[in-house]
Amino acid sequence: MRADGIGTRGTLIAACAALVLTTACTAGSTDEASSVGAAGKPTVRVALGVDASYAPFYLAKERGMFDEAGVHVELVQTEGGPAAAQAVTAGTAQMSANADSTALPLMATSPGLRALGVFQSSDRYLKVVLRDGVDSPRQIRTMASIQGLGLYATHSYLRHHGIDPKAVKIVQSSPPEIPGMLERGSIDGYILFEPWAAKGAAAGGHIAGRIGDFGVRYVQWLLADRSWLKDNEDVAGKIFKVVAEADRLVGEDPTAAAKAANEQVKLPVDQTAKVLPEITFASRGINDSDVAESRKIVDFLLTQKLIKKSPTLDTTLLKGWYEQHAR
Repeated sequence: MRADGIGTRGTLIAACAALVLTTACTAGSTDEASSVGAAGKPTVRVALGVDASYAPFYLAKERGMFDEAGVHVELVQTEGGPAAAQAVTAGTAQMSANADSTALPLMATSPGLRALGVFQSSDRYLKVVLRDGVDSPRQIRTMASIQGLGLYATHSYLRHHGIDPKAVKIVQSSPPEIPGMLERGSIDGYILFEPWAAKGAAAGGHIAGRIGDFGVRYVQWLLADRSWLKDNEDVAGKIFKVVAEADRLVGEDPTAAAKAANEQVKLPVDQTAKVLPEITFASRGINDSDVAESRKIVDFLLTQKLIKKSPTLDTTLLKGWYEQHAR
């Protein structure tokens, strides 16, 4: 991506080719992973990032809820962003958890991806972090951004404040690197989820807002590949039912969910428990509002020439699937 963050044709596609997985399981093809696992249960690899938004998966894994439902689930940890869905398209996972604006560009180039439903949403979890001394958006000259949701939110933030994104240098990076960039003074701000927002605030920055302040809200989808899903809808439904129940448990007891996240991926308990209420953990099917919001995101991606064509939303977003298979 160019330094201004407005990529040339195919930039996102090239960037998406780099998949970095930290192995929570042994890599293998989709066919291998679909084999029968422990105690005769089917084994399914679910790829996801490492932050508090995935607390339902950590809690379900920690409590053995997937195994109780008859499915052996392996959580594949990725660097976040598009890497989780890329694991599905690469065949190293069968399902993934991704934000809408992160998944949609991949759906444009990998038409086999399917969004099964929503398991959480928020307009509060991603925060604007500005370097100390930068007290107004008008002072911003350089921002860092992750792909997908991060870039969409960054452009929305700047436009909300009457700033042409072309006038700001937007540097693509990864969440762990960005707080250090702020501390060194090489960027003026960024928009990220926890724990990276808090790390920036502790490294010479301050929280200056949340994405809902400028009209952005994301949903997280559970994704699967069409070819795998065709023969495994019952298995996928069982997994989504577990996630839905875990959603409820996270809402009832954030501290227990935070402890499970610490056991699974070493997230700090106190910090995780503090931010979990910023997220709405509730599973549901994809609705007309999701499709309409997806069209807005796709229009942004097309305008910025980050994708060449729109995914076929009526095909990739499975309205009614959750109601049929996961209730």
